[in-house]
Amino acid sequence: MEITATTVTQLQEKLSGLKKEIQKVIVGQDIILDEILVALLAGGHCLLEGVPGLAKTLMVRTLSQALHLPFRRIQFTPDLMPTDIIGTEILEEDHATGKRFFKFNKGPLFSNIVLADEINRTPPKTQSALLEAMQEFEITYGGQTYPLDRPFFILATQNPIEQAGTYPLPEAQLDRFLLYIKIGYPTAEEEANILRSTTGSKKAVVNPVVNGEDIRQLQSLVRDVAINDELILLVSELIRATRPDTTTVAYVKEWVRWGAGPRAGQALILTAKARALYKGRYAVTMEDIQAMAYPVLRHRVLLNFKAEAERISTDDVTRELLQTITRTKGVI
Repeated sequence: MEITATTVTQLQEKLSGLKKEIQKVIVGQDIILDEILVALLAGGHCLLEGVPGLAKTLMVRTLSQALHLPFRRIQFTPDLMPTDIIGTEILEEDHATGKRFFKFNKGPLFSNIVLADEINRTPPKTQSALLEAMQEFEITYGGQTYPLDRPFFILATQNPIEQAGTYPLPEAQLDRFLLYIKIGYPTAEEEANILRSTTGSKKAVVNPVVNGEDIRQLQSLVRDVAINDELILLVSELIRATRPDTTTVAYVKEWVRWGAGPRAGQALILTAKARALYKGRYAVTMEDIQAMAYPVLRHRVLLNFKAEAERISTDDVTRELLQTITRTKGVI
């Protein structure tokens, strides 16, 4: 299907309608919703972190209701096995011939939107079962490869304060998440609105406004959003400056143990393009780079023990790098 200017306008209107449908249920959290939708447009996956009671699961479920796409929720537990999420072979019998054969029974990962709830409660063996699906958009079992339907979007949640009985995600898997989104407490006004809207008998009805074809077209459009060479070089410099062995930024040398790899630069440019399209623009600006740098680098820059002891966060490092590089380049 050819994508015309009229089609683009219609798709952007649907995006606006998508957020409005979600906001029927989710009060506030505008930046969080924007980042989730940007990841969806960019074709990547999200890791959501927040204390209990901040509507992480409700947010993902509401998104699935506003999208006309199949949705599955997987509750990650310590006894969850890889076959519980990717599927397994079962022995069946052909009643006509009496012959027995193995048939692959697809697991809940075979869906367009997957909520991996409390992903850090399951052991690394099961966590790693997601890697191929997240990166290659396919699943291999018994020597047979099964492609996943597009769009394929994993949203994983984790609780940052309860560490007993949890298994921190390996760095290789963290890197597969396009964005690492931290959800904070609502403002006083938002919290009052939450109490008003959730303690009565009236329930909001969320209508599906975007389908799979719309998302595929939008993901294709994201790749065509323009970005000038100056911004590409700035992203490259930003990513390289996170590496303590080669950086000239003293702040990084003091607090960072391991910097971001090239995938971080790819993620930053792609999400900046997605954000530009989401905001109704067809070219990336410095504002897009600055906004997406935090969720892109949050899980790709490893801090040293000294930083953890001093409560220096990766967001602090990203903020310092953005200020240093934009000041050096004369970019505002």
